[in-house]
Amino acid sequence: MWRDLKDFLMRGNVVDLAVAVIIGTAFNQVVSSLVADVITPLIGALGGVPDFSGIRLGPIALGRFLNALLNFLIVGTTVYFLVVVPMREAQKRLRKPPQETPPPEPPEEIRLLREILEELRKKT
Repeated sequence: MWRDLKDFLMRGNVVDLAVAVIIGTAFNQVVSSLVADVITPLIGALGGVPDFSGIRLGPIALGRFLNALLNFLIVGTTVYFLVVVPMREAQKRLRKPPQETPPPEPPEEIRLLREILEELRKKT
């Protein structure tokens, strides 16, 4: 049982997942700081303070939800334009175009049958 546990934990995809979670957590701090310290103040300077936390609909804190939704949209847009698009472009540049290989030569029997068929078509 211990060997199975060790094999499971050392399997490549488990280690890759652990690394992805750690990197994702660190990257989350970078993106959150970018949004909170750079992008949100810019939006506030252009259109007023982007804080809706005071909006309430009775006991429902609708403004907090709007803040979370706006934050999600800003983070998603930031990640898309600063990470996804540059990575896609880099992959396009690094990816080699597929080499075209000529079709394989047909076997001798097929080549001969095609020649016979052409001769028969010429006669008719």
